[in-house]
Amino acid sequence: MKDEVSIFHEYGRNIMYKNHIKRLFDVILSVLAIIVLSWLYLIIAILIKCTSKGPVLFKQDRIGKDGKVYQIYKFRSMKVGAERSGVYSDKKDPRVTGVGRFIRATSIDELPQLFNILKGDMALIGPRPPLTYHPWKWEEYSDYQKRMFEVRPGITGWAQTHGRKDVEWNKRIELNVWYVDHVSFGLDFKIFWLTIFKILTNADNENKGETVKK
Repeated sequence: MKDEVSIFHEYGRNIMYKNHIKRLFDVILSVLAIIVLSWLYLIIAILIKCTSKGPVLFKQDRIGKDGKVYQIYKFRSMKVGAERSGVYSDKKDPRVTGVGRFIRATSIDELPQLFNILKGDMALIGPRPPLTYHPWKWEEYSDYQKRMFEVRPGITGWAQTHGRKDVEWNKRIELNVWYVDHVSFGLDFKIFWLTIFKILTNADNENKGETVKK
């Protein structure tokens, strides 16, 4: 009986965290991060503007919570119009600018997504949001796969700590659904530090080939 009560209390805490506390943490931490990193935003914006033609920010449609499409923000790391040549990129991709290589390797290009969090589109931690057409269109996801959209997409997530760009999409979605079923403060804390390690070592941060299998 005691074990059942403990499990019930843990489940209740996780639900409270998932539905309320997680969002509060996201907003507070994002505001603090934007303030602390404001100098870095300015420097990166100047470098991008001075070294390549085009806007500082790259905006792209992504699928978010409950299948809602929103625009994700990134510091532009490629030449304008580069996405028309395909979604995969490697270290030798000529579409990537000089500054772009650095901000991609350090994941600095993802920092503008803190503003996506403030808008309510994203969370700090959750499944990474896919493109509207890749790996496939919304209507082509199975009911099981659509479960990954039950929570806000994140800047980093469980799948990113298990291979990042080198994981085939069906497996990636399985990892995302697992995360949805196990959301907790402890899991998010673990993902945060695993992500820091991945960034510092630049592990699995390059597409080695197509990662879509139907």
